[in-house]
Amino acid sequence: MATATSPDEAADRNVEMWKVKKLIKSLEAARGNGTSMISLIIPPKDQISRGAKMLADEFGTASNIKSRVNRLSVLGAITSVQQRLKLYSKVPPNGLVIYCGTIVTEEGKEKKVNIDFEPFKPINTSLYLCDNKFHTEALQALLADDNKFGFIIMDGNGALFGTLSGNTREVLHKFTVDLPKKHGRGGQSALRFARLRLEKRHNYVRKVAETAVQLYISNDRPNVEGLILAGSADFKTELSQSDMFDPRLQAKILKIVDISYGGENGFNQAIELAAEVLANVKFIQEKKLIGRYFDEISQDTGKYCFGVVDTLKALEMGAVETLIVWENLDIMRFVLKNHAADQEVVQHLNPEQEKDKANFVDKETGVELELVEKLPLLEWLANNYKSFGATLEIVTDRSQEGSQFCKGFGGIGGILRYRVDFQSMEFEPDEEFYDDDY
Repeated sequence: MATATSPDEAADRNVEMWKVKKLIKSLEAARGNGTSMISLIIPPKDQISRGAKMLADEFGTASNIKSRVNRLSVLGAITSVQQRLKLYSKVPPNGLVIYCGTIVTEEGKEKKVNIDFEPFKPINTSLYLCDNKFHTEALQALLADDNKFGFIIMDGNGALFGTLSGNTREVLHKFTVDLPKKHGRGGQSALRFARLRLEKRHNYVRKVAETAVQLYISNDRPNVEGLILAGSADFKTELSQSDMFDPRLQAKILKIVDISYGGENGFNQAIELAAEVLANVKFIQEKKLIGRYFDEISQDTGKYCFGVVDTLKALEMGAVETLIVWENLDIMRFVLKNHAADQEVVQHLNPEQEKDKANFVDKETGVELELVEKLPLLEWLANNYKSFGATLEIVTDRSQEGSQFCKGFGGIGGILRYRVDFQSMEFEPDEEFYDDDY
């Protein structure tokens, strides 16, 4: 049975996926001279020693490369990978991914790249390639949606319970049922037969509802992202509206579909008919999240923030419950040092503001500030959001709500734990900056 995924775990998983997407983008853009770019993937339960032996063999083979420049760069890359492998005593539980080589930057300079990490879920691929580019196909597979969906197929002959995850379907449980058919016998027995028939139908719906709880709820929480109810008669509708059906599962119903078969054939048919809903489930979750954010604004609860300044203020106060950021947010975070005053200043600038040199000068003294660190704001948030006690949700602008959030609210905002009055914070006279002349 699947383990339950809490909303926080799902959000963390989405952040990890965003990091891998970003890494793939930068690796795919990288190009090098010759074949000195090594892509190495060791799957879980494999041995580090096997990888080390293979690299030692490759080192011997690479020594025969005729081109001196290429030979030296390949040998250098293999040595770097060997050094990285020495840092691990065994392969991490989800496998190990190493990318190493010398890439040519946009300015035409050579730069060494050395990346090693454990993926956020098991990577069942074994790979070693030396090329003029990095191979990221196996990482793309990590981004495939692995949400688990539950299926309940019920008709007059019995019920089947299954799950679908990615392209893997699994039958969890099935049982048959013998329900009395309607009949034309008249007289006093007709009412009795009708009553018995209704009672058996009622017991059948109850049994399905109870079995669904056993299969689809773990640790008091649904272990599936959504439920599809399917069947040829009206049992599925009866189940969805029944008081016996657990409200936690009722809330997870994505679609009710009509199928012409029962059992496993019906399961396959239900998957086909529900394909569109399953593909859009992330889209639906995103719409719900931003819809909740807009509700806070329309009801004027004060439990919301938007824009970089207010959102970061609320984060530092620990007031942000859910931080919402657009995946293509183009704001950079600059850490600048004022050596004269021996203090660091943090600036958040968009591409236009970045061109303005005045933003890198101390406004009071006119002293030029030294750049200590430059990082996309979203990347900094992805690394630090947990220390502020917030959940990070990275959204797209593909839905109407997402587009409105990005254009109208600057692509960054949050749902707060409690009301914060940002306006009064702005006008509070701070002793340090208070001027007696005003």
